Amino acid sequence: MNDFLVSAYDYNLPEGLIAKYPAKPRDLAKLLVYDRKSDKIIHTVFKNILDFVPHSAFIFNNTKVIKARIFGVKETGGKVELLLNRPYKNAYLVYIRGKVKVGSKLFFDKGLVAEVKELLEDGSRVVDFKLKMDNGEWKILDFLDLVNILEKIGHVPLPPYIKRNDEKIDETEYQTVFAKKEGAVAAPTASLHFTDELLNKIKEKYFLTLHVGAGTFKPVEVEDIREHKMHSEFYEIPENTAKILDSKKEIVAVGTTVTRTIEYYARTKKLSGECDLFLHPKNPPIRVNHLLTNFHLPKSTLIMLVAAFIGRKKTLEIYKEAIEKKYRFYSYGDAMLII
Repeated sequence: MNDFLVSAYDYNLPEGLIAKYPAKPRDLAKLLVYDRKSDKIIHTVFKNILDFVPHSAFIFNNTKVIKARIFGVKETGGKVELLLNRPYKNAYLVYIRGKVKVGSKLFFDKGLVAEVKELLEDGSRVVDFKLKMDNGEWKILDFLDLVNILEKIGHVPLPPYIKRNDEKIDETEYQTVFAKKEGAVAAPTASLHFTDELLNKIKEKYFLTLHVGAGTFKPVEVEDIREHKMHSEFYEIPENTAKILDSKKEIVAVGTTVTRTIEYYARTKKLSGECDLFLHPKNPPIRVNHLLTNFHLPKSTLIMLVAAFIGRKKTLEIYKEAIEKKYRFYSYGDAMLII
């Protein structure tokens, strides 16, 4: 089958293998290890990961998930749900469940108001967030002010395939133990398996930031994947991490977000900006040595990224075995290490 066809990345996943809750403790999730040299698959548990990459530097994404989902009402009184995506041109890109038009005002708890400024073709909306001050004037909120309010009134933005409401447990479990820089609306899920204890065993670890946007769940809507327009996300790479990336040191990219950021840097040498790199079998990695990742949705850019490392056929073969072995899939699911 043609590696460029989106339909070539399809597979059937039993509903029961979609993880609704994480493994407890985190590092007892299953780990499938694929060794490219020997073409062998090993089944183990996550806490044994260092047995397979003992001398590599690990690169992590230290973005922090914000409580980006809020519920409110329109001026007409109708209910509305809003998902913050990211800052955009002195305003914000959001997704709104409920019909709105330019000029619509949406009202939330703590006096937060969103005013719709623009309707974009991709279904997202541009809004201002503001608060009414004691003197009657309106204050347009900057990102930190907005995040502080969302922390009080918002909900953890669980992915759509986890078919349940967010719970108290998600405030810690849908967040890495090293999360630091607020701005993501989805977790860098490969990192969710790490405990403080396991992190302390890693001799060389480095961090970068890529704020994962809602676009990570955007389906590929073209038949030829080369025509897919990849979403962009803000990233930042500290100097000490860049130094390792510029060296010949073997590295483990912890997750697809780290992988795309490293590979974008390898091609551009830019320490910050907007990453919109789409990795697939015809655009393979040039810097990442080992990939740690979860199991991804059929026909997604993420499964195509895995195929960039090992090919489409091998990817689907491994996924078939993972399904047979009852691995848990997606954000709260088990992990896979490609060495």
